[in-house]
Amino acid sequence: MSRIIDSHIHLSYIDSFFQTAEQQSFVDYSSSGLQMEMKHNGVQAAVAMGVREIEGGEGFPDSSVSSPMGIDLSSGTESGIYYCAGINPYRLNKQDLIRLEKELLKPEVVGIKIYLGYYPFYSADPVYDPVYELARSYDLPVVFHTGDTFSERGILKYAHPLTIDETAVKHRGTRFVLAHFGDPWMLDAAEVVYKNGNVYADLSGLIVGDAREVARLNKKAHFFDHFAHALSFCDRYDKLMFGTDWPLVPMKPYIDFIQSHLPSEAQDDVFYRTALSVFSKIPLAGK
Repeated sequence: MSRIIDSHIHLSYIDSFFQTAEQQSFVDYSSSGLQMEMKHNGVQAAVAMGVREIEGGEGFPDSSVSSPMGIDLSSGTESGIYYCAGINPYRLNKQDLIRLEKELLKPEVVGIKIYLGYYPFYSADPVYDPVYELARSYDLPVVFHTGDTFSERGILKYAHPLTIDETAVKHRGTRFVLAHFGDPWMLDAAEVVYKNGNVYADLSGLIVGDAREVARLNKKAHFFDHFAHALSFCDRYDKLMFGTDWPLVPMKPYIDFIQSHLPSEAQDDVFYRTALSVFSKIPLAGK
C-alpha cells in the first residue's frame, strides 16, 4: 500500500480535542503536527471536518456558532489539507445558506459535514434540504456523523445510521458518507451502504488513544467482532474510506489497525481510491 488519503480528521479549536491529544493520544494537535504525521506516514491528503465552538460558550456542540463552520487551526491552504464545511442546523437562514454557497466555491472545501446526534435533528429533517441541494449542485458529498458521540450532550437516536436510508432515497443525486461506519451499529450502516448506491462510509474514530491503546483493543476478545461482521456483510470495499479522526488517535497505529482488518486486494480502494471518488475536488494524480 503506497497511497493514503485520511478522509476524516479535525483541525479546529475544540477544547475536548486538545484534552484528548494531551491526555490520551499524545499527538501534536497543531497544523505543523498534522503535516509531520502526514509526511511520516505517506498520507498525501487529509480532509478535516469543519467545526467551531465559542470561547466561554456551551462547548461543542455549540448551538450559537454560525454556518458554515470551518477549520481554525489552519488557513486551509496548506498542501494536502482540505475540509468539509460544517453545518449548525440552528443557523441555516437565508444569509447562512448564502455564506455556505460561497464557502463551497473555495478550492480547499471538498464537502459538507452534518453533526447528527450532536445536534438534535434527523438527517431527513427539512432544515437540511437546502444543504443537500447545494451539495448536489456543486457535486460535493455530505458527511454525516453517525454512531457514538464524543460528547455526553449528544443524543444517540439522531445519529443511528439506519435513519440515513430515508435521506439517501429522497436525495438520490447527492453522495452521502456515514462517518465512523455507524459504530457501534455497524451492521445497520453496512446495510445502508450496500443498499444505496449514493452512500459510502469512512472507518474513522473506532479507537481513541495512543498506540498502546490501539494494540490493546485490537487484541481484545470480541471487541471488533461487529466490525468484521459488517465488513463481510457489506462486501463493498470500493465504498469504504480510511480515516483516523485525528487527533483522537495517532496515524501510524491506526493505519496498521485498519490494514489488519482488510484483505490485501481491498487496501488501495479503502486507503485511496474511494476517497478520490467521493471527494472529487481533491486534485491528486492517479485517479
